[in-house]
Amino acid sequence: MNKFEKGPIAQAPIDIKKFTDPNWTAKGEERAQVPLGQLETLWFNTGTLCNIECVNCYIESSPTNDRLSYITAQEVAAFLDEIDKDKLGTREIGFTGGEPFMNPQFLAILENTLMRGFKVLVLTNAMAPMQRKKVKKALLDLQAQFGAQLTLRISLDHYTSKLHDTERGEGSFNKTIIGIDWLSQNQFSLTIAGRTMWNEEENKGRLGYAKLVSMRNWSIDAQNPEQLILFPEMDKKSDVPEITKACWGILKIQPQTMMCATSRMIVKRRGTDKPQIVPCTLIAYEEDFDMGHELHESANADGGMFANGAVKLCHPYCAKFCVLGGGSCSV
Repeated sequence: MNKFEKGPIAQAPIDIKKFTDPNWTAKGEERAQVPLGQLETLWFNTGTLCNIECVNCYIESSPTNDRLSYITAQEVAAFLDEIDKDKLGTREIGFTGGEPFMNPQFLAILENTLMRGFKVLVLTNAMAPMQRKKVKKALLDLQAQFGAQLTLRISLDHYTSKLHDTERGEGSFNKTIIGIDWLSQNQFSLTIAGRTMWNEEENKGRLGYAKLVSMRNWSIDAQNPEQLILFPEMDKKSDVPEITKACWGILKIQPQTMMCATSRMIVKRRGTDKPQIVPCTLIAYEEDFDMGHELHESANADGGMFANGAVKLCHPYCAKFCVLGGGSCSV
């Protein structure tokens, strides 16, 4: 057995003193911030219900987790109206979950968003909810009308069924392969999202995906990081360094390259009557990161985790996924 087939490596628990003060790290250093430049991508969480339950899902999606309710077509349209009214210049709308195709209004949401001229990115597992006859017909109609304006990013955690199914459940690999085959055969714009939790060198992983892609005749370049995205693993309970203001120079990274410099996400928590704006796709439940109910309001959020709209990097995901992991959910 190869060493990466043993699964993810256990990590030390996070120091409870870290990520507690919005302004200062546990060592007393000034915490890094990321200001919003232009809102290039607006994400919507369509709801946390999913047809499967993964072992390491950062948002804990499952067939029973409805902590984030289904967002409605009317609620999505209101934010798209605001983008238009305030001329925000947003070019891309992303949809994630849960599984977006479980939301009963998602097809209407998708059509309306595309008709407004946005590029649309849908994160899906391409399994049963997407493979329903009604959904396939609707997707074919949208494909015929909008072409590459619509991109679907399929979660395929590893290029082997053994490791993918370890994360997503027995038989899930083959079901996802069927979905990708159908999308590819119908010339949809596709990308794949894999994971780096297997202690496997990136080059070896990309070669493994490339072999699968070639065998299935998918129109995906596994060496292109925009077509095969290998996401760093997220676990807010595992230790990770805090990001200080000085880290930008030390790491030679610019804050404007972070996801929260160009994107925001809309969530609708169960029991609330209005969707809420949060900094990014990774922080959905933590109310300390709430930025208001309207985009213009969120742009000027101040106090707590924000400073005049800038996000204070006071969450383990900020460090592990974005700054140190180089991850971004947007294209």
